[in-house]
Amino acid sequence: QIQNITTSPMFMEKVSLEPSMMYNVAELNTVDKAGESESTFGSRTYLQPMDTRQYLYCLKPKQEFAEKAGVIKGVTVIGKLDIVWKTNLGERGRLQTSQLQRMAPGYGDVRLSLETIPDTVNLEEPFDITCKITNCSERTMDLVLEMCNTNSIHWCGVSGRQLGKLHPSSSLHLALTLLSSVQGLQSVSGLRLTDTFLKRTYEYDDIAQVCVVSSEVKQ
Repeated sequence: QIQNITTSPMFMEKVSLEPSMMYNVAELNTVDKAGESESTFGSRTYLQPMDTRQYLYCLKPKQEFAEKAGVIKGVTVIGKLDIVWKTNLGERGRLQTSQLQRMAPGYGDVRLSLETIPDTVNLEEPFDITCKITNCSERTMDLVLEMCNTNSIHWCGVSGRQLGKLHPSSSLHLALTLLSSVQGLQSVSGLRLTDTFLKRTYEYDDIAQVCVVSSEVKQ
């Protein structure tokens, strides 16, 4: 968020995020209109006195860091903002912040992320998702997958299957099938992973959401 705390309007010439070496950045402050990129703030990029503007950026870890589950942990440096503006008299000002930091989310010993899922599915018709399981611990795990049905989400397949050994910082992909018996925006829940070595179970609910419609509506 950027606020103009002066007593006169200012022209925002440039606001950019220079990412650190661990991240790639995508700027989300423009929209595509008729094939042309247009600022979400409109054609006039003036910031009136005491007005606040919110800029949005998407940061993704670079491939070489994302594959190492233990690298991005704790506090990480994400980059710095470079802000250039002009006053109503044409005087130029510039501010470059110090390195911005964030607390990386803790995934515990096992991270489960969703790789693919359809946006919209038909009621009571099977659909596929792909999950990625990563061993974030420093020990080898022997995992068993259990799938628990909810009031709206029903898993297709055999629950309690062995996934085998997963070494530290290693990942595996799972293709799973499920269906929904209730229309509307439904939460994908009910996955359980058990490490047979330590007899420890990890529960994953609200993994993602999917819009369920009747087949007539989708067609």
